[in-house]
Amino acid sequence: MRLVRLGMSVTGNQADAEDAVQGAFSRIAGKPKLLARADAPWPYLIRAVRNESLRIIQKRRTTSLGEIDTQCEKDTAEFTVQREETAAHVQRILRTLPKAQYEVVILKHWEELTFSEIADVLGKSQNTVASRYRYAMEKLQRSLESVVHDSGKPKHQKSPRTTSQVVR
Repeated sequence: MRLVRLGMSVTGNQADAEDAVQGAFSRIAGKPKLLARADAPWPYLIRAVRNESLRIIQKRRTTSLGEIDTQCEKDTAEFTVQREETAAHVQRILRTLPKAQYEVVILKHWEELTFSEIADVLGKSQNTVASRYRYAMEKLQRSLESVVHDSGKPKHQKSPRTTSQVVR
């Protein structure tokens, strides 16, 4: 599921994301020693899925960001609605980020990779990844102030962790 979710963040839809995961596994099955020799197999696999997702986008020339499904546990109807509205709001805000920043946020929060692992996946320096993340978090925090404020928390109690929890 995590790999499909990653693929969805790149391709914009579940069908293409599933194709990307399948393609990555097919490529790895053709050369299993590459995965076996990888220092960190999970980031290697994530990079493979990302690369396949980018190939699919290039082939199909689709650039939309699509919806990421959210699943809610059994909660009160009011809480579920509020949670869905917040998730939709966060998705809209995430779509306004530049693609490079969006990818870093997805890899950091949903895939729980370190900056070093993200740098390996994206083929960028760790400093570049960290700065993209910082700029993205600043934009998200400014954009999410209304969500945090509307939920009854005064603005002065915000922290980067609050923003991270909302993004997740």
